[in-house]
Amino acid sequence: MSEPWLTIIGIGEDGLAGLSEASRKALGKAETVFGGERHLALAEVGSRGRAWPVPFDANVVLSCRGRPTVVLASGDPFWHGAGATLAEKLNANEWIAHPAPSTFSLAAARLGWRLEAAVCLGLHAAPFERLVPHLADGARIICLVRDGKAAVDLARWLTERGWGVSLFWTLAALGGPHEKVGKYHAETYTRVSAGSLVAVALEARGADGLSRSSGLPDVLFVHDGQITKRPMRALALSALGPCPGRRLWDIGAGSGSISVEWALGGGSAIAVEAREDRAANIRGNAEAFGVEHKITVVAGTAPDALAALDGPDAVFVGGGFDIAMFEAVWSRITPGTRFVAHAVTLETEALLGQLHQQHGGELMRVEIAHAAPLGRYRAWEATRPVVQWSTVR
Repeated sequence: MSEPWLTIIGIGEDGLAGLSEASRKALGKAETVFGGERHLALAEVGSRGRAWPVPFDANVVLSCRGRPTVVLASGDPFWHGAGATLAEKLNANEWIAHPAPSTFSLAAARLGWRLEAAVCLGLHAAPFERLVPHLADGARIICLVRDGKAAVDLARWLTERGWGVSLFWTLAALGGPHEKVGKYHAETYTRVSAGSLVAVALEARGADGLSRSSGLPDVLFVHDGQITKRPMRALALSALGPCPGRRLWDIGAGSGSISVEWALGGGSAIAVEAREDRAANIRGNAEAFGVEHKITVVAGTAPDALAALDGPDAVFVGGGFDIAMFEAVWSRITPGTRFVAHAVTLETEALLGQLHQQHGGELMRVEIAHAAPLGRYRAWEATRPVVQWSTVR
């Protein structure tokens, strides 16, 4: 096998002193060295250095194909770094990597935390809401943030949401001669650290975290009444079977509550909604729960809006179900795809009965009543019954 032309090197704040012999050898042979300005200065590569373009573009590295080239990244290039982005564009024999300890590893080592038990997030280019699914009393979280001001903004964000008493560490320049670690409470941290802040660690204390079970309270979602209510949402999600990496079509998404809870389970969702005001609610709910990167909102009406979509692993139809929609969806999905539909009208209920007879699965009618005041007493107040049909293609 020919020698790889590209070497991806993780470099720490200790610069050349912390690099392996193989890394230093690759640096010495390289015609071109790519990296951030800080990386290039740490590696002392002089005129051979080329700073990354902003925004990042892997094609500038590919333009050097076949010639000795080095890419420098902070710590472990394959953890919130450029490593995987480059590797995906290359053959396996074209590159080799020499990672250094990641910022997460260094932070855990300074704090004495079990890294496998900590949540590690990259928030330098993502909203703070990505923390929402992970915030729970006692949770330990390490975050990469953009700079010192971002740390102050994060402390304020936590405080505004009831997590102000959380322990809050700032960790700057880890592993180098200018390393600095400070411990605070989120509600008291207001000063902007000098220099480039690398990470924030927090031990969450205070408010209740987000339940990981299906059927979150309706009050957590912004909606106009068009929402799959909590009990039926739990039943729908149980039938849909959320799993990491799986894609959901949520047709007639309303508030997007099904999509949000599916995404919290690790999957991605395409929420199809005809009304733009409801589509805006879906986007807002996705952002509030920190899953906006997992939910794509398509403003349109099924079945027409489904034509250009990537195929799903599961489909939920919460409203507007008819035979034309069913046939359009059924013809697109592959064997093994889960299909769940709800009906509240007699006409749709009759259709689900026919489809159950033809395609099997499970058909159930759910009637729920809640205790409500009746004069000086209480009585059961029934909601409309819902019929659920669930099957596998």
